[in-house]
Amino acid sequence: MNHATHPAPIASRLEAAEARLALRLAARLGEQAQGTPHDITERLRFAREQALAVARTSRRPALQAGVVQVANGPAAALAGPPPWWLRLASVLPLVVLTAGLVLIQHVNTQQEISAAAEVDAALLADDLPPDAYSDPGFAQFLKAPPAL
Repeated sequence: MNHATHPAPIASRLEAAEARLALRLAARLGEQAQGTPHDITERLRFAREQALAVARTSRRPALQAGVVQVANGPAAALAGPPPWWLRLASVLPLVVLTAGLVLIQHVNTQQEISAAAEVDAALLADDLPPDAYSDPGFAQFLKAPPAL
């Protein structure tokens, strides 16, 4: 059987071996601790309490800086309200998109007005009979490029 394709059994065997080693070490240390003199036991207890106190105080500011909440999945977020610059950065694309759409609408309207003005100018500047204005193909004639 190829163990490279089945990493789960290897990991479970490693964990089992680590657990056995930890139990043996704990048992051996427990046996040796019973034979140590009282003054050494008290010094070790005092040193352990000091180390725990230092660990608690050094961990507290890091926890107060921001609590990390992990949702179901790989996403993580800082608890509390987001800073002002993050809010601005999240709203800024919407503002730019809206401004772009307004600009496109304005340019399109200006082009339509310019095209209508060209047709009106051509109608007013040309000498045509009044019946030509009622002809349905007249608008197509005006839009067609002039023949050279």
